[in-house]
Amino acid sequence: MAEYGIFLLKTITLVIAFGFIVMIVASVGSRHKKSGKGHLEIHKLNDRLDGYKKQISQVLLDKKEQKKINKEEKKREKANRKRSEPAKRKVFVINFVGDMAASAVTNLREEVSAILAVASEKDEVVLKLESPGGAAHSYGLAASQLTRIKEKGLGLTVCVDKVAASGGYMMACVGDKILSAPFAIIGSIGVVAQLPNFHRLLKKNDIDVELHTAGEFKRTLTMLGENTEEGRAKFKQELEALHHLFKEFVRKNRSQLDIDKVATGEFWMGAEALDLKLVDKIGTSDQYLMDLSANADVFEVIYRRKKGIPERLANSASQGMIESFSKLSQVWSWQK
Repeated sequence: MAEYGIFLLKTITLVIAFGFIVMIVASVGSRHKKSGKGHLEIHKLNDRLDGYKKQISQVLLDKKEQKKINKEEKKREKANRKRSEPAKRKVFVINFVGDMAASAVTNLREEVSAILAVASEKDEVVLKLESPGGAAHSYGLAASQLTRIKEKGLGLTVCVDKVAASGGYMMACVGDKILSAPFAIIGSIGVVAQLPNFHRLLKKNDIDVELHTAGEFKRTLTMLGENTEEGRAKFKQELEALHHLFKEFVRKNRSQLDIDKVATGEFWMGAEALDLKLVDKIGTSDQYLMDLSANADVFEVIYRRKKGIPERLANSASQGMIESFSKLSQVWSWQK
């Protein structure tokens, strides 16, 4: 165990050193060339659905029937151009696939800003959400971006096809309504943090670790130093305080919930979540958007940002470190 512990510490040191090198390379590279600016992509989903319909019709119908249908469509299009019909309401679709750091919030804030610049109160925003949760401050920012939509008076519908747990559910609860697929994972309203401690192993091998702080609770628990009962108690107190904030945020946005019953850190499948009022309806995002497209113009809004090589290297190194040492990091987390 002693040899394994020393080997593990060496590995941690090497990975951290590699991360610093990559960051330095990224910093130097960014001085010479900045990452490319992002751009918006707008896709009208009505056109996509109409295209599918036409493709299938071409296969199912014979040439005579297809020719007749095409002729009728042209007549309808010509008649619609002559008539002055009221403009359809608009539905804007955005996607959020969350990771531990909620890195998709960078694009989310741009997408929300773009939508709010053109949308009116009669329009609706549909968020297709998939996230198991992660760092509290990052998901707090993501939820705040969705709050901007509500504050502007737009309707917000959140569709969960796979998972909206912990920080993911914090985002979902901002919506006016939440749709969940039958087997989607919902809930996990709780907080967790964990880290190992190598103090006894280091002490056994005559390795000293010095930790100097200014402020009684600047560091509550540490991986390498000796932890105290006071530090553990303070750490637990901070977890409870964060959990309280989480519960109050959910309670504010979904007053119909029995918050004490669902804020236990447990998660439920979509059908069970409906009974607990964690969601409002069972269904998939595909069917919901298809239904909307019959009477509204549905646009998918995607913000893409081109990253330079140094930034891509830095992000890869950062992600590798997060994945390798997520269990060794003292990170406030809402991940189930």
